[in-house]
Amino acid sequence: MKNLKKKLVTDQTDKTQIQLFRYIFTGGAAFIIDFSSLFILTDFFGIYYLASAAIAFVLGLITNYMLSINWVFNRRTMSNRKLEFGVFALIGIVGILLNELFIWFFTENLQIYYLLSKIMAAVIILFWNFFARKFVLFK
Repeated sequence: MKNLKKKLVTDQTDKTQIQLFRYIFTGGAAFIIDFSSLFILTDFFGIYYLASAAIAFVLGLITNYMLSINWVFNRRTMSNRKLEFGVFALIGIVGILLNELFIWFFTENLQIYYLLSKIMAAVIILFWNFFARKFVLFK
């Protein structure tokens, strides 16, 4: 059991299954930042929900990057960290566009509450972000 915990939590790994396991927690932490920011910006500051979603997504993106490079992925294909973050962010921009599209579609067309729409979009975006980043940046 201790060996399994070490493999899942502390050891460096190239195994996609373990990285995906870790990325789910990383994505979860980023989602908490993203989701709570969306709620606070929309409900407390009165910012339009799609604008709030974009700002919140960027805050989640920064959280995700920091956790990804320090815990999830141990191999990096780029030595230039600024370029690496740029590509990481570019993948995130595709993610934010998908995020906005899904939140809009679920909220406006399916009449789902915007926070529930966010949760649904987040599940889809989690897989996009993980596999795009794994195969482009951290192979």
